[in-house]
Parts: sequence; C-alpha cells; structure tokens
Amino acid sequence: MLSTFDRPCTGTGARSTRLLIVDDHVVVREGLTQMFAAVSGIEVVGVAADGRQAVSQADQLRPDVVLMDIEMPDVDGVEATRRITATHPAARVVILTASDDHRIQDALRAGAAGYVLKDGDPGQVVRAVQDARTPAT
Repeated sequence: MLSTFDRPCTGTGARSTRLLIVDDHVVVREGLTQMFAAVSGIEVVGVAADGRQAVSQADQLRPDVVLMDIEMPDVDGVEATRRITATHPAARVVILTASDDHRIQDALRAGAAGYVLKDGDPGQVVRAVQDARTPAT
C-alpha cells in the first residue's frame, strides 16, 4: 500500500492549503519544499526538523496539513501527531515514512489522517496532502 489516499486530485477553487513539512533530514525538507513550491494551491508555511519544532510551528502557523516524518529524534512523529491533533483538531497530519510497519498504526491511532511512503511517486505525496485537506465524504 503506497498511500491511504487514493482519490484523484481535484481542484476546488478554495484558498491555498497551508502546509507544514516535518523531517529530520535537511535534504528531504528542502526537496519537499521545492517540490510543493511548484504545486498550485499548496503553500509551504513552515518547516521543522523534529516533533518538538513541529508542535511549536503548528501552534504559531496553524497549518491545514502537516506532512510528518514518523522517525525523528527527541519527539517522534507519532507523539508530535498526538500533540498537534489534540490542540488543533482541524489540522490534518499525513505521515511520511520509509517503511510500511506497525508505527503507521500507532500514528493513525494518534490522529494522523493517513500516510504515504517516501519511496513512492512524488505525485502520490502531493495527492496525499491535497486529499488530506479535502477528505472523501
């Protein structure tokens, strides 16, 4: 399974999705930031290198979607997801992970809206963020 988001990408004419990117690897953060800069309708409002920074950034920036690495030092993605969704229930967290393992279930129980694998197609990552903002009804 590459993503829990499998709906096609659709434009709604709504305001831009405010995205917070969280990953402990700078090359991943920068690559994702550049990728999303080219995507209409998504605005990267912040980046964070760990879960503690993610919680702080979410408090300050109020993103619509948080693209969250699951494995990080200090505060990991599962705990950061729990904290963010507890204080900002409208924020949707999409877990970004290198492997499809038991930690994903922990993240979903903590409030994540879904997940996408790091080795997937870049379009899948974009669709996961778009679909998190406009979940299926």
